Amino acid sequence: MNDQTVFELIHAMEQVTNRMIIKWNQSFNEGLGISHILLLSHLKRDGKIKPIDLAESLGIAPSSISHLIQKLSKRNYIIRIPDLNDKRISYLEITDEGLEVLKKAAEDGHQLQRNTFAQLTNEEIKQLIVIYQKLNFTLDQL
Repeated sequence: MNDQTVFELIHAMEQVTNRMIIKWNQSFNEGLGISHILLLSHLKRDGKIKPIDLAESLGIAPSSISHLIQKLSKRNYIIRIPDLNDKRISYLEITDEGLEVLKKAAEDGHQLQRNTFAQLTNEEIKQLIVIYQKLNFTLDQL
């Protein structure tokens, strides 16, 4: 693969990702971004967690996670729960309101997925998943 092809490939992948994010943001009118939804999804899946551990798990800088937490807390989508033994430590937990907005985000995301991948066969979708998994594994090894 020549260098120009590598950059064309990266650009094409980036375009698809960016356009999917834009389309999702246009359909999901809650004023939240993908990172907010990923944070809520993590809390739903894994339960309460310390903010620093959440930042590490999501691969987000602690300063960025603070901004996400602040916005989600203001909207009552998450709550802070103090540690009973150490008042300096708090945990984050998703609320019922957070579960509702996460449900709406998932519905919008599924519709975008159906629309975006409608022209691909099931076999092509499986191949795409395998390719991205291989690429992610390779990048982890570098």
